[in-house]
Amino acid sequence: MLYKDVVRPLLFLGDPERAHERAAHALSGYARSSLLRAAMAGCWRYEHPALRTTVAGISFPNPVGLAAGFDKDAALVQGVPCLGFGFLEVGAVTALAQPGNPRPRLFRLVKDEAIINRMGSNNLGADEIARRLAASRRGIPVGANIGKSKAVPIGKASADYLASFSRLAPVVDYVTVNVSSPNTPGLRSLQGRAQLRALLGALQKANARKVPIFVKIAPDLTRAQVEDVIAVALAARIAGIVATNTTLARDGLVSGVREEGGLSGRPLTQRSREHVRHIRKRTKGRLPIIGVGGVFTADDAYEMIRAGASLVQLYTGLIYEGPGIASRINEGLVRRLQADGYATVADAVGTKA
Repeated sequence: MLYKDVVRPLLFLGDPERAHERAAHALSGYARSSLLRAAMAGCWRYEHPALRTTVAGISFPNPVGLAAGFDKDAALVQGVPCLGFGFLEVGAVTALAQPGNPRPRLFRLVKDEAIINRMGSNNLGADEIARRLAASRRGIPVGANIGKSKAVPIGKASADYLASFSRLAPVVDYVTVNVSSPNTPGLRSLQGRAQLRALLGALQKANARKVPIFVKIAPDLTRAQVEDVIAVALAARIAGIVATNTTLARDGLVSGVREEGGLSGRPLTQRSREHVRHIRKRTKGRLPIIGVGGVFTADDAYEMIRAGASLVQLYTGLIYEGPGIASRINEGLVRRLQADGYATVADAVGTKA
C-alpha cells in the first residue's frame, strides 16, 4: 500500500504538527482545482444507496465523517469531500481567536496506533471561521464543534458558547457543544448535571433556527455521570450525543511516550464503543449518537454502528491509514450490510446494543 509503505514513513520522520500542516495545505491546494478535485474523488469516493442516511433531519451521503480537530479553521471544506467522507466537523471553534498551547503539543504513539494532543483549541475564532463557512461551497454536511475560550472564566462559559453559537449556527448544518476536551482547564466540569443543563438550556433558547445541537462527552465519565448527561440531553431536547472525545487514561500503552494531553486512536476503540452501546440502551434510540474513537477499519465502523451509532467519525485513523480510509470503510460497510441482510446503514444501528 503506497501510503503505508512510502508516504507515511516520510511523514512520520518529522514533527507531527508540521506534517499535519503540510498535508492540510496540500489538500487545500488540490481542492482549488476542479480537475484535481474530480481526480481525488474518483480515487477515494465510494457511493452506494445503502450508505445514505438521515440523522437529526440532515441527509448524509455516507455515515463516515471527519472528526473535529483535523480542520480547525474551516480551510478544508472543499477538500474533505474529495476524500470520500460523508460529513465534516470543523473546530473546535472558540469565540475568541487563540494560539493554543506551546509547541510541541502533538505526539505519535506508533506502536499503539495512537496520538496524544494538547493543542489547546488553537483556532482563528468564531467570527473568521463563520465568514469562511458562509463563503464556502460544500458537497457534504458540515458541523461546527464549539468550545470555551481559554481566557473566559468557567463561570461565564454560557455567554462565551452563545457568542460562538450565534455566529456559527446560521452557516452550518449542526453544532456540537464540546464540554469534554481535556486541554482547556476546567472545561470537563461543564459535563455535570447542573452546569450542562444551564448551558444547553441557554443554547436552545437562542436556537431560533432550530439547528441540531449535539453534545460531545469524554470517555472518562463514569456510568453515573453518563446517566446525568443523558437526562439533561433528553430534557433539553437536543439532537444527540457525540461519544467520545480523547481520554486522559494511559492503560495498556506499549509506546514509551507519556506526554500530557488527550489520547486518541486505537486504545479508544472498545471504550468508545461501550459508551455508545450504553447510551443506546438507556435511551432506546431516542438520542442519535455519533460514535468516535478508534475507528480504523470497516469492522470498527460496523461494530460502532451496531452498538448504536447512527454516524461515525475518525481522525487518528486517517493519520495512520491514509487518505483512502473513508472509501475503504464505506465499501466494507456495504459488504457487511449485505452479508447481514440490512438494506441500509440505518437498519443496522443498535442491532448489538
